[in-house]
Amino acid sequence: MVGTVTSADHGKPVVGAMVVAADARGDVLAAGPTDADGTFGFIELLPGQLTLAVTATGYRPIALPVEIAAQGVTRTELELSPGLNVRGVVQAAGRPLNDARVTLIDTAGLVVASSTTGEDGGYAFTDLDGGEYTVTAAGYPPKATHLAVHGPGVESHDIELSHPGG
Repeated sequence: MVGTVTSADHGKPVVGAMVVAADARGDVLAAGPTDADGTFGFIELLPGQLTLAVTATGYRPIALPVEIAAQGVTRTELELSPGLNVRGVVQAAGRPLNDARVTLIDTAGLVVASSTTGEDGGYAFTDLDGGEYTVTAAGYPPKATHLAVHGPGVESHDIELSHPGG
């Protein structure tokens, strides 16, 4: 079996992608990285059904069924989609907020991922599909304030959040 791994977004070879061939039980039959032109090859595979799993830094992993032919060389082309990243900083009072809970929600309202900020207030979500998301951050108890809106509206309604006793 021989194959090529390319990037779905620009069609270029993915160098150093790990390709693993496994049988129906999940036992690894062969494994190895792609070379400089994104190709890989396994010569010790017997005819029959197997699964190819491919992983590479910066890309979403894939697993696909492949039928190894009894005669000739089985060829396969695999495309990896890039795994997108979201990074940011949560702040309060102009300072990074440690231990804030950040949640990433998709358009169906499902939680895709969650993270807790570090001392620098930073959070990161990796290996995402492209699309629309909502990001929420929580780290302080909620606070309600009264607001009356008249005339042209309210230009600035600032709310300072803090922990109780803080």
